[in-house]
Amino acid sequence: MKTPFWKMHGAGNDFVLIDDRARTFPDTDHDRVHRLARPKYGVGCEGVILIQPSETADFRMRFYNPDGGEVEMCGNGARCVARLAHEIGAAPAHMRFDTVAGLIQARVLSAGQVELTMTEPKDWNLDGTLDLLGTPTPYAFVNSGVPHVVIRVEDLDAVDLPRLGAAIRYHDAFKPAGTNANFIQITGPDSLRVRTYERGVEAETLACGTGMVACGLIAGKLGWVRHPVRITCASGDVLAVDYQDTPAGATKVTLTGPAEHVFRGEIDL
Repeated sequence: MKTPFWKMHGAGNDFVLIDDRARTFPDTDHDRVHRLARPKYGVGCEGVILIQPSETADFRMRFYNPDGGEVEMCGNGARCVARLAHEIGAAPAHMRFDTVAGLIQARVLSAGQVELTMTEPKDWNLDGTLDLLGTPTPYAFVNSGVPHVVIRVEDLDAVDLPRLGAAIRYHDAFKPAGTNANFIQITGPDSLRVRTYERGVEAETLACGTGMVACGLIAGKLGWVRHPVRITCASGDVLAVDYQDTPAGATKVTLTGPAEHVFRGEIDL
């Protein structure tokens, strides 16, 4: 049986999207998801996204990492699924959809831009210290839909991200689920750059939506930047993170950025 799919990317973070409103895709078959996501052997992507029915929203977003494991949310993937859902008639331009992390609101804007209203950030730690390969390292942490560590550096390009990112992702402090790892460099009063090591991809990605949200929130809460924050990811794309401060953290968190089509096809799974 051939399965239709769309290949899309959000700031270089690429996904395979499938309209599964008829519930025909075997979403519990993690090996099948893994084979679909493998470069050279499958379509190749950093996440597989299903559009499924929802009883409480316009649709339900299911997100799978390339290793086949399902995770709570993906900001770049959520922008792509919002645009596609609107284009195929699954949702209006201003929509709500379910995720494991909770209810997400989205607005499809012009020129391929999508604004997401994220779930409430939680599990804040703005003053942590981590034993990172034998070196005490200050860090901050927030769950912006998925867990993220944020570390500020002076020279982002000099960071050995494969080594340090993996050490953070598998660190005892974040077991058993692990965490994503972000390194940021402040570039202006309302701007920063970020590089992200993504859990499940197990490598640096060109962009991570929830990671950029985490970096914008933490940099703002610590007084390093003012919001809205303009964040440049590894792809060179610039996304915007905005929020309202609260005593407990932040609310009304938004992420605005591109969602682009690459191609459409069919694959025999």
